[in-house]
Amino acid sequence: MDNRVSIIMESRSQNEAFARLAAAAFAAPLDPTVSELADIKTAVSEAVTNAIIHGYGHPNGKVYIDLALEDRLFTVEIRDEGSGIEDIARAREPLFTSRPELDRSGMGFTIMETFMDALEVYSEKGAGTRVVMRKRLKKDS
Repeated sequence: MDNRVSIIMESRSQNEAFARLAAAAFAAPLDPTVSELADIKTAVSEAVTNAIIHGYGHPNGKVYIDLALEDRLFTVEIRDEGSGIEDIARAREPLFTSRPELDRSGMGFTIMETFMDALEVYSEKGAGTRVVMRKRLKKDS
């Protein structure tokens, strides 16, 4: 079963909840476990929050979400056209945050990596960031 869907939303914090629920609803036809759904929702929430807070920092940007199901592989790509990441390796370090004044934990990429099977981060300073995450959904036994 191959299926794809794309979502474009404003960079507003209230849209984060919609993004996580949309991702979970998209994966639902494959009957994932409760744990798999929770992992997907958590990772999507972190990626969307990063795009909103670190990519833009204002509600006038766009966050793009592309979801895909191929066989039992769930893929989500979240991108923005915001400020970009100067040093991806440093940004992926636990506890690093570019917005300490907002009491950010600096655990976003660590959480994404923990809850998904694969995480790729692409960014260019001043041109935005693209995060691609994959999770293989287990088959029912």
